[in-house]
Amino acid sequence: MAHCHIDHIVITAPSLKRGEDFVSRELGVQPQAGGEHPRMGTHNLLLRLGGSMYLEVIAPNPSAAQPMRPRWFELDKLTSDSEPRLATWIARTQDIHTTRTTITESLGEIEQMIRGSLQWLITIPADGCMPLGGLAPSLIEWQSEVHPASTLLEKACSLERLELFHPDPIVISAILESLGLSESVHASACSPHMSPFLVAHIRTPTGLRRIGPHNPPLTSDSTATVC
Repeated sequence: MAHCHIDHIVITAPSLKRGEDFVSRELGVQPQAGGEHPRMGTHNLLLRLGGSMYLEVIAPNPSAAQPMRPRWFELDKLTSDSEPRLATWIARTQDIHTTRTTITESLGEIEQMIRGSLQWLITIPADGCMPLGGLAPSLIEWQSEVHPASTLLEKACSLERLELFHPDPIVISAILESLGLSESVHASACSPHMSPFLVAHIRTPTGLRRIGPHNPPLTSDSTATVC
């Protein structure tokens, strides 16, 4: 069993402005500027969630060149009308190569990424999909001396609980057990007619807030939940 930690949760949005407005509305706080990911044609905003944990808003970067590959987190599927949403999460490990072998679900290839002074290894499916509808995390191994969360402004926010809803929660529970995260991340069942979804409970200066679908998405084919 690996010993991982929740590193960050991911809000996907068709634009950073839409994502910023979403976080401001849901949490009552503003995320701060992050940076660009030239290889993926994306950019982000960040919000510290206490300790070595943060929230990331990520969107296609209209100023960047079109990447030679699908963007991560299914961002190429978004349209200008797409709603921002809590799409997936990232698990931090000190040995990404060993940790990946503990999980039967394919999380993609391990790739080197750089943003400014930050360097990290991360699992990325070649087609840009999010395994198990975003409930299976990407794995990340930071290679920078300082974790990015420690450089963010303190806004008195913290992640209290992360819930993963899937028609077959046993599949998700097995992944969490393999990562050593079964006590900090919670797998629950949803209707077979629902697509997988995540809910994050975040403590803010104005109380406990919730990010997640108010009306969970439906699917006519539960097999479509597996990427």
